[in-house]
Amino acid sequence: MPQYLVQVAYTSETMAALVNNPQDRVAVVSKAVKKLGGKVVGGWLSFGEYDTALITHLPDNVSAAAFSIAVSAGGACKSVKTTPLLSVEEGIEAMKAAATLGYKPPAA
Repeated sequence: MPQYLVQVAYTSETMAALVNNPQDRVAVVSKAVKKLGGKVVGGWLSFGEYDTALITHLPDNVSAAAFSIAVSAGGACKSVKTTPLLSVEEGIEAMKAAATLGYKPPAA
């Protein structure tokens, strides 16, 4: 099943609400992911550009987009970034396929 990295940046209001009422958001979002036929591999808090990182298994891109749209539409996040993840084997397969394309960059 395809894997996705989901990174979320909370709004300042959401962060204030979490400071006032700390909670495990991974448990909450796991239920939504499960409804899409997927599962959460793991979730982490982070700091910097994003406040959380989540690795999910989801059936397909449509399911991943649905999850991202639902999280974005909730209003608690100022940014949601979903990145499809390829296994090393898939990456090597893609590299081999790329080598057969004959693509040439524009000449100067």
